[in-house]
Amino acid sequence: MELANFGLVIAGLVVGFIVGMTGVGGGSLMTPILLWFGINPATAVGTDLLYAAITKSSAVLVHRKNKNIDWAITGWLTLGSVPAVAMTLWFLSTLHTAPDAMNAIIKQALGFVLFATALAIFFKKRLLEFAHKRAGGNYNPSGSRLNVMTVITGLILGTMVALTSIGAGALGTVALFILYPLLPTRRLVGTEIAHAVPLTLVAGLGHASMGNMDWGVLGFLLMGSLPGIWLGSHLTGRISDEVLRPCLATMLVLIGYKLAF
Repeated sequence: MELANFGLVIAGLVVGFIVGMTGVGGGSLMTPILLWFGINPATAVGTDLLYAAITKSSAVLVHRKNKNIDWAITGWLTLGSVPAVAMTLWFLSTLHTAPDAMNAIIKQALGFVLFATALAIFFKKRLLEFAHKRAGGNYNPSGSRLNVMTVITGLILGTMVALTSIGAGALGTVALFILYPLLPTRRLVGTEIAHAVPLTLVAGLGHASMGNMDWGVLGFLLMGSLPGIWLGSHLTGRISDEVLRPCLATMLVLIGYKLAF
């Protein structure tokens, strides 16, 4: 195996472990890694999306076994995200231009949002205590309004992922934390991974149809990521919320710094 290909396997292993444990970091980490290996941006985005879909599919099996997935939330997110991906890819195919400027703006804005959200996750316990006091101890958002907000969140996620390959994990985790503050971190991670599978699969196949795919690179990434995400997914269920929450916040800070600067 050539040194570059071995490097791709190691990259897949590390990113897969991080995604399996936290639910975030796939696109935010893998796309820059692929660029570092000399792959052009369009191909890096397409390859990363299909890599994420296949990798996270294995993680869904583990999270499902550990009952870490809220399928109702996953369904409402998918109802918005998959049609948004299809429309965004159709729109890009009609432009015949590279959306580099738009990607740069979205990534930088996302970086600053992740910084703020990381702080919120660090202080999650205090925020929940405040919410309970405001709601008389019965803070549990629900109903059709929450479902509509979840679908709209899916629309936003689908658009951003189709454009940049970033957001399926990082922004999705942020959105779930805001919309469902009482959802335990392990279920938050599992739910977002379950939603990311159809989202990245549709986006990845769309980019592949436009020629933005390197199947050889994808194969080497999967060689490392499948065992990595299996291990990370098992650790999610065994690590307490008090430990996992700071890890998740730290990951968002690192991603936000990289995107903003």
